[in-house]
Formats: sequence, C-alpha cells, structure tokens
Amino acid sequence: MPIRTALWKINPQPQQLAESSLAKEQLLEDMIVAAPRMLSDEWMLIGRQEDTGFGGRIDLLAIEPDGSLVLIELKRDRTPREVVAQALDYASWVEKLRAEDIAAIYGRFIPGMSLSNDFHNRFGQALDEDGLNQSHKIIIVAASLDDSTERIVAYLSERNIPINVLCFQVFTNGTEQLLSRAWLLDPVGTQVSAAATPDDQNEPWNGEFYCSYGHCEIRSWADAIGFGFICGGGGAWYSRTLSLLNPGDRVWVKVPGYGFVGVGRVTGRSQPASTFKVNTPAGEVPVLEAAKRGSYHSEYLNDPERCEYFVPIKWLQTVPLENAVQEIGLFGNQNTVCRPTTPKWRSTVERLKEKFPLFDQGAPNSFVIGNIEHSE
Repeated sequence: MPIRTALWKINPQPQQLAESSLAKEQLLEDMIVAAPRMLSDEWMLIGRQEDTGFGGRIDLLAIEPDGSLVLIELKRDRTPREVVAQALDYASWVEKLRAEDIAAIYGRFIPGMSLSNDFHNRFGQALDEDGLNQSHKIIIVAASLDDSTERIVAYLSERNIPINVLCFQVFTNGTEQLLSRAWLLDPVGTQVSAAATPDDQNEPWNGEFYCSYGHCEIRSWADAIGFGFICGGGGAWYSRTLSLLNPGDRVWVKVPGYGFVGVGRVTGRSQPASTFKVNTPAGEVPVLEAAKRGSYHSEYLNDPERCEYFVPIKWLQTVPLENAVQEIGLFGNQNTVCRPTTPKWRSTVERLKEKFPLFDQGAPNSFVIGNIEHSE
C-alpha cells in the first residue's frame, strides 16, 4: 500500500494538519531545482526539460557519485500508470547518452559551467568518463499511486530494474504549506540494482562482495587493517549499501586510485560511529576514540543520514596501499558495497584469488556480538 503521512501540531490539544495541494504543480519542479536535497543529498542536478527527440521531455536529470544517471519524472497531470510508461520510454533515451551528450545537457542547464569541474567540486572526486552513464535509475515523484502502478513498480524492481517512487504530500499550517516525502521502496535496493549495471552480457552473481574504501583524510586504510573494519559515510548514498553485508560474507576491498588492498570476512552488521566499538590493548572502546588517522565524519556523529557507518571485518589478507593490486581490466565501482553481476567481476575475483592466496581462511559462518566471535 502506498505510503501516507499524517502530521500533527504538538500542544496539549494536538491538532492534525489538513492535507492540501500545491497551487501549481510546476512549483514542485521549481522547488526541487532550488533545493535538490528535497529528493536526495547525494544527487547533482544536471538537466531540466530536455527534449528526448521522440516527442517528449524529461522533467529532471541528475548524476550520482559513481557517474550513473538519475531520470526524475514528476506526475503532473498524468495518471500514475502513464508516468511509469513514460519514464520507461525516456529511460531508453537516457541509456544511450554519451559523455559529450551529457556535458551538452549540463551546458544548457547551467550555461558557461563545466560538468567535470562542478562534479569534482560537488563530490570531491574526478568524473571518470569511462564510468559515466554505465547505469541509470528511474525515480517517479508523485503525490499518490494507484494499486496497479504500485504492482508495476514492485514487479520491475524485483527484476532488478532500478525504479522507485518518491511519494510527497502537502499540508496546511495556518498560512504556510508543508511538504513531506517518503520512498515507496527501500532506496538500498534501487541503488544496488543500478550498481549491478544489468545488460545482456551479465551472469548470476558469484556471491562475492565488492567494497570501495575511500582512503583520504576522512578515513584511513591503516585504521581499517588495525581495527578490523570497513566504513563509509558523509551521506546515505555512501553508507546505506553497507547494510547489504551480513556475517560470513566475503568482501574484496579496493581503494580508488590505488587498487585492491585486501579480502576479509564480515563478522557483524553495519553500525553508526556512535555505537561501533573496536578492541584495543586497553579494552573495547568507541571507534572514534581509537581510530585517529581519519576524522570519520565525526562532525556528523549524531546525524543518522551523514554519519560514518562501520562493518566489522576479520581480515584474511591485506596489503599496504603501496602494494595494492592494480591491473588493466579489473573491476571498479564507486559504490561503497555492491554485488556485481558483470563477467568482469568474476574474472577479477579469479585474478585476486591468485594475488591474495589466503582468501579462503577463516570460518564463513562466524559472527560477532560485542566483539566476541560466535559460530552458527
């Protein structure tokens, strides 16, 4: 059932706010352009009302930190089923956009600005043209859905088509209007489906997880080795895929700009920095008291969306950054964790097993509660 929200004013006699609507549906698009965080803190808008060349215009186009594109369609005056069909049609156009097409779209959206420069300023990393538009997702923004549309979206999502719906509602509070939003489906699933980059050449997932560990002044690979963890944060896009990992999973870790640096077994589930603890000679202590080589977004410690999240790891084999395995043809992705289905991932794992011969050490069914290892 589609999500519906009710808002109440807090006072001794609570008052429910009346649901209303925007005076003009165009206002919603204008608001999103002015404040893109209404949709996501991890997207950068790059286009608006772009002509697809076959009788339609996409409402908004965004880009994610890994270079994948986000097609955003607003319901406006179309029925929900129509907007899903329209979005799928537009997605076939988005899929074929080349790097120069995307740069031109951005040039029309913000004249005189450089997509590569603004991408670097926004995400703190270079825009890799080879990775640009390797995948895309469809986001429908709507005030309501009918049952058939919900079934269609669920059907597509279950078959790894990265599609989701952002449901919004408008409420009246005196002379003001308030807007609430909620996702129809868990955004983790949509992000994972997009990261898998489905195509005709893909194959069943091999059961091996990939991790992109962003070594920098924020987080340290030496800390990760010493205290046994992987982590990500600064926004939900970077941290939420850590929830894919469960005790016993094997994960291969790559540091962007260096190469593959280790393989380990997951021994616990994702936790925020505020609750995650590590073992030290002085005993068990909060991670931010022990891991001092990075900041780990300590300024966002009490912000569940932007704080750093940690997953405990029992390392099977690691190497320092200067000995990272970096070869032509090895898999890479900016998502903190993903389950790749491309044949390149299978061949990458086969090669990494030669470079990390201790990859199969340890009990795959062990897990940690309070830093005490158990076996299932």
